Amino acid sequence: MADPAAPLRPGDIALQKARPDAGDGAAFDGGLLELPVVEKPPAANRPGQRPDWLRVRLPYGERFRQVQDAIEQNRLHTVCQSARCPNMGECWTAGTATFMVLGNVCTRSCSFCAVQTGRPTEKDLDWDEPRRVAEAAHLMGLRHVVVTSINRDDREDGGAPIFAETIRRVREEIPGCTIEVLIPDMRGLRPALETVFAARPDLLNHNVETVPRLYRRVRPQASYPRSLDVLQMAKDEYGLRTKSGIMVGLGETEDEVAQVMDDFVGVGLDVMTIGQYLQPTRMHLPVERFVHPDEFARYKAIGEAKGLGHVESGPLVRSSYHAERHV
Repeated sequence: MADPAAPLRPGDIALQKARPDAGDGAAFDGGLLELPVVEKPPAANRPGQRPDWLRVRLPYGERFRQVQDAIEQNRLHTVCQSARCPNMGECWTAGTATFMVLGNVCTRSCSFCAVQTGRPTEKDLDWDEPRRVAEAAHLMGLRHVVVTSINRDDREDGGAPIFAETIRRVREEIPGCTIEVLIPDMRGLRPALETVFAARPDLLNHNVETVPRLYRRVRPQASYPRSLDVLQMAKDEYGLRTKSGIMVGLGETEDEVAQVMDDFVGVGLDVMTIGQYLQPTRMHLPVERFVHPDEFARYKAIGEAKGLGHVESGPLVRSSYHAERHV
């Protein structure tokens, strides 16, 4: 029997042009079909592809290493690392960092946050933590210290005593240093909140994170009215300078952002931050839209026209970004 003919190579096969009258292909008589090339315009804000204005500098330099060493030597956590903040290189190189107290396991499961969720294994408070924060801040030469925490809903006091003690120890270690605390809502429990407020931080920050309509998807264990109550209590009853912020790019509308601004004015807020949401992992909410810098500039103008004292608004803005300017 004769050997079968060698198979044709791609270059040996004649291509047929697609005919407009071919309809569903019934007029096609076999072989390979050459289809017209249709160029699809690139989709704006395609998931996973960040625009140019979201490029950040990589961490580098001696100052960065000094900050890193001070944090590691004192066995501390920073929200910069735990939340994968895009500004870590810039801030650490400038000698600033946000300390995260009460451990690094959060009792809530917000769908935007990279911090680990679970049940903290250490129920007792680490009373040496405030000393280590103060010493690290001193080694880093900080003149403005930012302290935040995960949620500790497993405790009736929400971990508030550690905030108060940290404020005291930092002021003792670094006279004249200003202190900002970014606190959780502590389930709205008055004794816990009063413990922090009575320590009189220079700036009391509590983020609402997003617009009310998106709370169920973004912050399922939180309450927008409760967050506003925390801010109002700090202002009305303790006269503290207050701050809060939101992320954009999660599906909110401009009108909804403007309404949050009105609510902030209603509780006497001093400083508002607005930044682009960035998906930390595939397990978290996707980015619905990358907001253009021009829109951030418009938000700043709108907020300050409404009566907010200062609006920090930009793609890479986070709660503690340029925090030293907000006191």
